[in-house]
Amino acid sequence: QVHLVESGGGLVQAGGSLRLSCAAPSRIFSGSHMSWYRQPPGKEREFVAGMVVNGVTKYADAVQGRFTISRDNAKNTMYLQMDSLKPEDAAIYYCQLRNGWIYWGQGTQVTVSS
Repeated sequence: QVHLVESGGGLVQAGGSLRLSCAAPSRIFSGSHMSWYRQPPGKEREFVAGMVVNGVTKYADAVQGRFTISRDNAKNTMYLQMDSLKPEDAAIYYCQLRNGWIYWGQGTQVTVSS
């Protein structure tokens, strides 16, 4: 069983920043596409940002220009830099790796106070 370990969530005021991290085993990290999803309270899980293996990125309209997805292959870790946070960004955030198989992180809570 593969475990992706997330960290970096917490409470932040609106307008603030957080950086989420997701560490993965090296045997699956380098060749995988990666994404971040979130699940707001009472809502379905939704796509936030993604990066394919060649580095091309894609963002949900709601976070375009405020969030940045990145990866550090030397550390087998992916990141989501979240700036200018809004109350509507509050959710449980999940990382995902995909290489024919799909792996999920355990989720990390992000709370944004207005």
